[in-house]
Amino acid sequence: MPERWQPVVNLHFDGERYRDHALDTETLAEIQRFQSIVTKTAKSLWMSRNPNQKQLPQNFEHRTRLCLRIIKDGSAIIPLEAQITQFNLWNPKQKIAEELIESIDVIYRAFKAAGDSTQLPDECPQKLLSDYALWGKGLSENEILKFAPPGKNMVHVTKHVRSQLASLAENAYQDDVDITGRVLEADVRQRKFQIWTDDRTNVSVAFTKEQEYKITTALKEHESTLLRVQGRGEFTPQGVLKKISKAECLDSVLGKNSTFDADAPRIEDVISDIFSDVPDEEWDRVPRDLSHRLDFYLYGEGEQ
Repeated sequence: MPERWQPVVNLHFDGERYRDHALDTETLAEIQRFQSIVTKTAKSLWMSRNPNQKQLPQNFEHRTRLCLRIIKDGSAIIPLEAQITQFNLWNPKQKIAEELIESIDVIYRAFKAAGDSTQLPDECPQKLLSDYALWGKGLSENEILKFAPPGKNMVHVTKHVRSQLASLAENAYQDDVDITGRVLEADVRQRKFQIWTDDRTNVSVAFTKEQEYKITTALKEHESTLLRVQGRGEFTPQGVLKKISKAECLDSVLGKNSTFDADAPRIEDVISDIFSDVPDEEWDRVPRDLSHRLDFYLYGEGEQ
């Protein structure tokens, strides 16, 4: 199948050691570090938008792979490219994976915000800021690293910017939460309950008076019922969920210990199978007014 390439981001290394657009092994490590944060960002963005999915799509990392094919003049300008499958019968408009383009854009805006001392983009994964802060650490004081998607102004990756990102990475933060688990403890007076997502992990959740019935019901039926909680959570700088401060939506779902069998036939199908075993001559003997005079035919009561 024919293939082509498209530049998705330009890295610009400027300094004495990049004269004649040469790259040493330390610089290659910086390119690898950039690839790492692109892939991690893409994974984080995808998982946050697909909370019910436990695994990434097949070949996800391949879709976020960047390749170095040429080095341009101007110290060392590295156009990192992504491979595109060209026109084919089934998908004539196939493009670069959206996850790759979006993750590079989020990283670009995060570094720009850190350099301008403005608020980071909402999509920026807080738990990855420490990874962002490590990019460019192999450069000396008199060397410059800049980057940008094609058509955008270059953003500098300086010691100050990395310091800003590292500082932000040390702070706890809030983010959207969507988890499912068992309610094993509840304090109605304090309006808090504990949801266990597995045998070792539990999170404290605040709830309102209007949500009390759902909580107590989930606690009573904890052997067969799970509770899905959507809301706002507080995370440690390392990305560990500490507590859910606001539960915006609570939904009960059947747990693994439920006696419900999803593969069991529907009741209407069971009834239909029973009826199909009755001979036609027996159906002919059923009174046509049976539904209106059931008590008469069963018990001899009512009008004849």
